[in-house]
Amino acid sequence: MNRFKAKITPYLFIGPAVILLLIFSFLPILVSLAISFTDMNLSGLANWSQINFIGFDNFITLFKDEVFLKSMRNTFFYVIIGVPAAVISSFVIALLLKFVSDWMSSAFRVVYYLPSVTNIVAIAVVWGFLYNQEYGLFNYLLSLFEINAIPWLEDPLIAKLSLILLTVWKSNGVSMLIFLAALQSIPKMYYEAADIDGANRWQKLCRITLPSMRFATFFVTVTTVIGWLQFFEEPFVMTEGGPLNGTNSMALFIYQEGFQYSEFGYGAAASFILFIIIILATVMQFILRKSDEN
Repeated sequence: MNRFKAKITPYLFIGPAVILLLIFSFLPILVSLAISFTDMNLSGLANWSQINFIGFDNFITLFKDEVFLKSMRNTFFYVIIGVPAAVISSFVIALLLKFVSDWMSSAFRVVYYLPSVTNIVAIAVVWGFLYNQEYGLFNYLLSLFEINAIPWLEDPLIAKLSLILLTVWKSNGVSMLIFLAALQSIPKMYYEAADIDGANRWQKLCRITLPSMRFATFFVTVTTVIGWLQFFEEPFVMTEGGPLNGTNSMALFIYQEGFQYSEFGYGAAASFILFIIIILATVMQFILRKSDEN
């Protein structure tokens, strides 16, 4: 009896979490996959008899849809530019905080972390004023150097870069704390031995700090890539995907099709494509990490 209790106890602890994971994660994925093979819309939601099985038609139509293809290209653009910028900037901030005094480090940790927990709508209002082409602070500062006003949110390419800048600033806090914790966990004896050998700061960074932070860097990179592939809030609040779908992302496209146009089957097909892309990107990063270790 005691042996049976010892075996079943761990399952009692993890059981509720597994049940919640099945209900709110795996089940919606299966339902979304099933819906993606139908023409389900608002009328079909009211009367299930109007829902028809259409096979792969939604997926075929998606890859002929210019808006979807553009949103996919925009998403890859966000990932290619945003992920390195977010990872490098948060690492640099953590590295700088390590070399300042304790009270200053604590103060700046709060300053850098606050945007991560601030409501995106409040942030969008403030940055909307900063990006305003006529009265914004950024263009005012440029005018002091006699530089013409920049259409921060009016030009498709500049608007994407503007959203990346906003998002990197907003998301630095969490990654910075992870990097800072990893930096503080490196044994000081490594640096003391390097000082005895006459190593300079650059050598200590390349030979001690960076190799010791491989796992933290890997974790931050994986979560950051997944976050940027699901890029939604900033373009939704700041630009609504415009101008000319120039800032539209795959996640925003899914929202538009599923909840604005009520094309649930079409939106579900797009969401499953995004799901596959995220899985492939994550698996690829694990494979690359494994090859580096070998």
